[in-house]
Amino acid sequence: MQDHFRRFAAYNAWANARLYDAATALKDTERKKDVKGYFRSLHGTLNHLLVADRIWLHRLTGEGEAPSRLDATLYENFGELRDAREAEDRRLVSYIATLELEDFVRTVHYANTRGEAKQLPLGVILSHLFNHQTHHRGQASHILRQLGVAEPPALDLLYFALPTA
Repeated sequence: MQDHFRRFAAYNAWANARLYDAATALKDTERKKDVKGYFRSLHGTLNHLLVADRIWLHRLTGEGEAPSRLDATLYENFGELRDAREAEDRRLVSYIATLELEDFVRTVHYANTRGEAKQLPLGVILSHLFNHQTHHRGQASHILRQLGVAEPPALDLLYFALPTA
């Protein structure tokens, strides 16, 4: 199980880097254009992914920022957003590396963004975190195509895993 989550943490960082690389082909106004996505724009979607990771990592570690809104804009500047994403990915990889097998079944007690008390095993939370990232990266990939990026990057886990499997 440790290897599974370590692979997902590494894959997550890899996929985010590829997504951000593709987004650099766009002008700032294009990245922020309201395309009627769930978080309106590519920039909004990328901000949301960072917000969610910060919330979860704060719940799990007690450290770092914990934004109060899922649609918060943490960074207006794309370069700053990318730097923060890369730092958060490194933080997530480091956190996963500290976990032992028994940690994944440990129950984590937390409050959701509405202040409601919840509890789940750590392994379920981490599965959600990585699945959530994949879900919204798919949306971001679609937004890239809408904005004229003819070939958004392949982000499937297989493209990450095959060269290293």
